Amino acid sequence: MVLRGVALGVLVAGLVAANAEARVICTAVADAATGKTLREQGDCGQRVTPASTFKVAISLMGYDSGFLQDEHTPALPFKRGYVDWQPAWRQTTDPTNWIKYSVVWYSQQVTQSLGETRFQNYISAFHYGNEDVSGDRGKHNGLTRAWLSSSLKISPREQLAFLGSVATRQLPLSAHAFDMTDRITEVAALPGGWTVHGKTGSGAPLASDGSRDEAHAYGWFVGWATNGTRTIVFARLIQDEKKESESGGLRARTTLMNELPSLLGKLAE
Repeated sequence: MVLRGVALGVLVAGLVAANAEARVICTAVADAATGKTLREQGDCGQRVTPASTFKVAISLMGYDSGFLQDEHTPALPFKRGYVDWQPAWRQTTDPTNWIKYSVVWYSQQVTQSLGETRFQNYISAFHYGNEDVSGDRGKHNGLTRAWLSSSLKISPREQLAFLGSVATRQLPLSAHAFDMTDRITEVAALPGGWTVHGKTGSGAPLASDGSRDEAHAYGWFVGWATNGTRTIVFARLIQDEKKESESGGLRARTTLMNELPSLLGKLAE
């Protein structure tokens, strides 16, 4: 397996995953062209925050609108006041590093460039989850917060439907938007000529008092894999049983990537 740009993170996450306490809420795999379910285990209809898996949708919107141009344009400078709790976020960021390091503030620059009406129009056209980008109740912050443990929610099944439309290019977007999103989301090359594209996501549910329940955080890994003749889409959603030192998204990616070669090999038989 040849990993592109994420090898160290995957290896570290794999070591942590062995001791992490998390339950797999859902693992789902489908044929992108037909929508036929190839594997479904768990509660795949449960809607939760998409967290950073929403960057796939933001990428499509950003490139279609023209705010994003190629792998390295625009390179936006970090500014004081931006979300900066990850060291890698405190630097000038381009589209490639935005996806690689999952930079929250870069996402927010893209969505704010769209404005509320265009943002909602894209989400409706994508039929993305519950399509609610209003944000936190009463705070009018949907452009910057909707996908971050806020109003927007999506289930693993809905992730597959959306990703199937991405992989088969059935959304009303420019070819450039699909091309560039393909380029910046590539994760790994697997045996059999398979190329995997995907995005992790980690986010905590909200407790009754509005605080983040970090002890029961969600972890996502979603995407698609293609070998030139066939494309499958996949989603794994986990939830922690206690607060963990490594993000759920990285651990979801590690476990699913370990299983994908076998699964894809069976499809080729």
